[in-house]
Amino acid sequence: MSLAQLSKDEGGRVLSIRAADVALAQRLLAMGFLPGAQLRIVQVAPFGDPITVELNGWRVSLRRSDAASVDIARV
Repeated sequence: MSLAQLSKDEGGRVLSIRAADVALAQRLLAMGFLPGAQLRIVQVAPFGDPITVELNGWRVSLRRSDAASVDIARV
């Protein structure tokens, strides 16, 4: 499943990044979306975009379209 499918207060573990755009994949990896990293959705904007993810002690905001490129396993 993708990160974009999680709701608020749900968590998971990053499995892989499957972005067609190399720049997006590099940006996600630089932000800490590395395989094995634990994450949790802490906030969703009123219209559903963007989402705020807690990852390695940091909070990162992502568009849902970018979050769809992150494959996760629920925890």
